[in-house]
Amino acid sequence: MPSLPWRVRVQLAALKLVHRRDGSIRRLLFSLGDLKAAINATHTCNHTLLSLTVRSGDITIDASSGLWARVFSPYSSADADAPPVPVVVYFHGGGFVLLSAASRPYDAFCRRICRELRAVVVSVNYRLAPDHRFPAAYDDGVATLHYLDTNALPADMVTVPIDLSSCFLAGDSAGGNIAHHVAQRWASMSAARLRVAGAVLIQPFFGGEERTDAEVELDRVTALSVAVTDHYWREFLPEGATRDHPAARVCGDVVELADAFPPAMVVVGGLDLLKDWKARYAEALRGKGKPLVVVEYPDAFHGFHAFPELADAGKLVEEMKLFVQEHSSKRGV
Repeated sequence: MPSLPWRVRVQLAALKLVHRRDGSIRRLLFSLGDLKAAINATHTCNHTLLSLTVRSGDITIDASSGLWARVFSPYSSADADAPPVPVVVYFHGGGFVLLSAASRPYDAFCRRICRELRAVVVSVNYRLAPDHRFPAAYDDGVATLHYLDTNALPADMVTVPIDLSSCFLAGDSAGGNIAHHVAQRWASMSAARLRVAGAVLIQPFFGGEERTDAEVELDRVTALSVAVTDHYWREFLPEGATRDHPAARVCGDVVELADAFPPAMVVVGGLDLLKDWKARYAEALRGKGKPLVVVEYPDAFHGFHAFPELADAGKLVEEMKLFVQEHSSKRGV
């Protein structure tokens, strides 16, 4: 591990305490540490020519299932004359079983994306396993896209015009897995006003029954371990399923990709024990001729993006900005 700021070392040590040796979760301990950010919080970033404020609020997507999302919208005095901005639909990580759109690290990260990409960010609070196993998280992702396709976001929450032909799916870890599967589902559906223009997969959570070299070499280097990832899969996949289930093993020739599957940006950390699975996923996309950019950070561990103290976290946001700018359409909705 490279030298890390003391705040990062303390938080990584705390994350290790959340899991038992067998990978199971100390739920009470986790709940005490999972602090939530309040809605309607604002953050102003002063630039040379512009003072940009990010506003946040929660919306209900499906009351029957309890599905909701936190929306982050850029706001400035120039909004009245601003061109439509892209939409980033974000899926948080946590192994399909932990965290929420309101958890402080994700509130802060989505706020940063909103500010620096100048995009409306919709952070999805999808249902968690084991109470809601596969395919609940994917269903919630598709339901969110249907909501955006058929409903306008509240005017008092989003003051900028949005471009639904420039909608990007993004997520980290389990959220990156969800982003892939939701992109595949949406690309397989009939035409809609909402167009998924790209997918940003930050250290996506993929796997299989075999153990890769990285899983053996990097086991327990940080808070993530093979035992932990195995536990997450057991909680999420259908009971009795193995890690070779199509939800987890997204690589090789057997992976199906729709013709309209969007361009993808895959982020890989050199100290992530799951990095070999990400490399295989990238190979699968290339093999099927899909537009792809792989961004690698040799010293990055799993979850590095959630620590703004790290230089690589800032570099990642810049790469996301370039990707969104390249693939955004010129059409407004």
